[in-house]
Parts: sequence; C-alpha cells; structure tokens
Amino acid sequence: MTRLRNLLFADESEGSETSIYHLISTDMLNRKIRSLRTSINLLALAFLIFVAGCSATKISAINNDPAKYMAKDVTIAGQVINSFAIANQGAFEVDDGTGRLWVWSSGFGVPSQGARVVVTGRVQSGVSVGGRFFANVLRETQPHKTA
Repeated sequence: MTRLRNLLFADESEGSETSIYHLISTDMLNRKIRSLRTSINLLALAFLIFVAGCSATKISAINNDPAKYMAKDVTIAGQVINSFAIANQGAFEVDDGTGRLWVWSSGFGVPSQGARVVVTGRVQSGVSVGGRFFANVLRETQPHKTA
C-alpha cells in the first residue's frame, strides 16, 4: 500500500519517472499537440479551397466567351486529366466540372495526371503545340498551386 501511494504521489523532482502524474501529463500533451496539428492542417486545406472557389473562373465561361478573358489574368481550379511535358515545358488539361481547358506551361513544370491545381494565366486562342492545335489555352503566368 505504501508503495502504491508513493507511486501515485511521487514528486518528479525526486527522480521518479514512473509517476502516474508524469505519464498522464505527457499523454495529454501529446494529444493536444496532435489535435493542434490536425487543426492547422484543416485550416490550411479550408483556406486553399476558399481561395480556389472564390477567385476561380469557371472553365465553361472561358470556353463560351474567350475574347472576354484575353486581356487579363484568369484563375481556374480543377483536376488535371491529361498532361505532357518536355524539359520543364508542356501542357496539361484541367477539368473543373463545368468544362475542360488546356494550360500551356513554359518554365513552371507540368503537374501529374489526377493532381488538383489552381492555375493563373492569360487566355489565348488558336495555339499549336507539338503538332497539336488548341482552340483555347490558358498560358500560365504564375506557378500553379497543387492541393
């Protein structure tokens, strides 16, 4: 009984590493750290979704009236469904659920198929790349972001 009481009420300064108080406080601290990390990750994900959703232009709007978007930067967000690259240049096709648009990337790299991206660039019409003709493309003006 005395031994149990000594374990329960042992002072950490006495060198007792087996005190229940010490074990409980360490476990609680670890749980709080995990909870904080999870909260930070969820907050970052929510911010990325918010930024992509608020400022992104629908691809269907670009395809319906490309001239409206020619002289300004446009941001789209969606999933990469096709891509090809040669030496840090290439193109990738983005689908946002309303339509599809090819993005020409020169110097920013090309994301892999299936990646979720946010891309900013300028709309161009009648572009030929590697022997392929594209009615409308978004020429990337800033590095794309992946989610």
